[in-house]
Amino acid sequence: MAKILVVDDEEPIRNLISQILEVKGHACTLAANAIQAREVLKEQNCELILCDINMPGESGLDLIRYVSAEYKDTVVIMVTALDDPLIAETVFEIGVYDYIAKPIRRNRILTSVANALRRRELEIANRTYREDLEQMVAERTAKLRKALGGIIHAAARMVETRDPYTAGHQRRVTDLARAIAKEMGLSQDQIDGIRMAGTIHDLGKLSVPADILSKPGRISEPEFEIIKTHPQVGYEILKEIEFPWPVAQIVLQHHERMDGSGYPQGLSGEDILQEARILTVADVVEAMASHRPYRPALGIDKALDEISQKRGILYDPEVVDITLKIFTEKEFELK
Repeated sequence: MAKILVVDDEEPIRNLISQILEVKGHACTLAANAIQAREVLKEQNCELILCDINMPGESGLDLIRYVSAEYKDTVVIMVTALDDPLIAETVFEIGVYDYIAKPIRRNRILTSVANALRRRELEIANRTYREDLEQMVAERTAKLRKALGGIIHAAARMVETRDPYTAGHQRRVTDLARAIAKEMGLSQDQIDGIRMAGTIHDLGKLSVPADILSKPGRISEPEFEIIKTHPQVGYEILKEIEFPWPVAQIVLQHHERMDGSGYPQGLSGEDILQEARILTVADVVEAMASHRPYRPALGIDKALDEISQKRGILYDPEVVDITLKIFTEKEFELK
């Protein structure tokens, strides 16, 4: 049976309601006003409150607003002599389960209390079920993301095994892209997508002959055309995977340029995903600053000069500004 708080400034009404309910085995605590009711609630949990509206001092409506905010598992029934449709509408809006007009009728009280307690049980059960389900989904999602991350890192290592001169390139690009995205105030979801795409942005190089990737000296035009296929190849590998982020599109667009001079689609401006525009700048900076088989490292200063000079032409202006900031003010380093 339930613990029930009866709040009414009229003692005969309190006693009558208590007698009706205690016959059915409920344990009733009585309060003559809102102050007493608050004290009772501090000391014990009540499954249900029957409360008058008009009482000296704090009204029943104000008390119920307090209960609704502080005691989520307590249901409320209003018992009042005010037979007013507007008041009834108000009490239902603040979460009251039922509205009983005086004079008190035994069967009406018992039916309302039984239904209110049943509703309370169902709401608690539903909430518990939802919480358990959310927890289960969160755990499952975490496991799937961990597995997906392992697969992605394995793919990244495959690329670097075939192209040892760029070993660590994808990781460094990812670190820089994440730092840029974070400084720009992007959502954690976008940052996670950039991290995933950055880790495998050169996946399509698996289709490029190893002798081209590691060729010392100048690359010929036909060889460069082959290298230029890697964003599309990466996209084709990734497009059927249901990532929670647009990973395949970011990989496809990471060589696009703001003026439309990039590849493979010749996209420009806002048609390029923001994540891809960030990855583009990170990719250029890391590539220029690091050693390549066809040239020595140009250094970070040269790389920053490049993006500064082509700001707004090839590279997103905001991304360039943030990149310069994190290197000059935040002392970011490629490691």
